[in-house]
Amino acid sequence: MLELFQLSSPWWHFVARGVVIYVLVMVLMRLSGKRALGQFTPFDLVMLILIGNAVQNGINGGENSLSGALLMAGTLAALNYLTAWLTARSVFLEQIIEGQAVIVARDGKVFADVLRRELVSRDDFDEALRTNNVRSVEDVELAILETNGTISVIPKPEAK
Repeated sequence: MLELFQLSSPWWHFVARGVVIYVLVMVLMRLSGKRALGQFTPFDLVMLILIGNAVQNGINGGENSLSGALLMAGTLAALNYLTAWLTARSVFLEQIIEGQAVIVARDGKVFADVLRRELVSRDDFDEALRTNNVRSVEDVELAILETNGTISVIPKPEAK
């Protein structure tokens, strides 16, 4: 029974692995763009599963004990809390970690180059219009791709 809790490496190896993998996955998610975070497609879901599988051995180092699993889960939870705490207190870190909102349409004009750069299809943009009860792009005063991947749409006053 004690074998279930026996670590194969020193505890700090698991913490170090957790920190490295957490930072790596955060960077990969930031590089993948806002669309990937807010509007999962089947492709995005497959990528997320494969990334989880790819980093599994790197994060646990082949460890199968319950103590190792608890240590890794605690490390990841602590890193997530620390990230939230830091971004809530620093605008600079918030912009680095979460990015910035981007204007994708204004005064009835869609910025196709911005949509392309942010990996948002025109179909996704049109869906955001429908979700926000806006009939056409001509009725848009402002459309913003938020840091969480959603598109906020502010209709023109006369379009309401």
